[in-house]
Amino acid sequence: MTHKASVLTVFYDGSCQLCAAEIGVYRRCSGAERLTFVDVSSHDDGQVTAGLTNADALQRFHVRNADGSLASGAKGFGLMWLALPGWHWLGRVVLLPGVLQLSDLAYCAFLVFRPALQWFWRALPTR
Repeated sequence: MTHKASVLTVFYDGSCQLCAAEIGVYRRCSGAERLTFVDVSSHDDGQVTAGLTNADALQRFHVRNADGSLASGAKGFGLMWLALPGWHWLGRVVLLPGVLQLSDLAYCAFLVFRPALQWFWRALPTR
């Protein structure tokens, strides 16, 4: 049996409950078996992969293409969505010129509020 290479490696902060929940949605999608998901919160300090430190990976969403190139933020999400058939349409939209820049600004704003959102998420009663 041969192992099919991943089209994309997704680096995410598994210690962030919001991030882990979102990645959980993508992992259950059709096509997710072609992606490799790496929880960077379980890595020691240092390099997670060539060109990506643990600290950088914990601060911002990153993906690595099959060709080895890294993308982060909205571009990373767009590439991940392109690789998932049910989300392909959103990836195409986000990666459009102009839309990508606006999407990245929105992502940067989310990062500012992420600690407060994490606190709120943890405070929600479990069902």
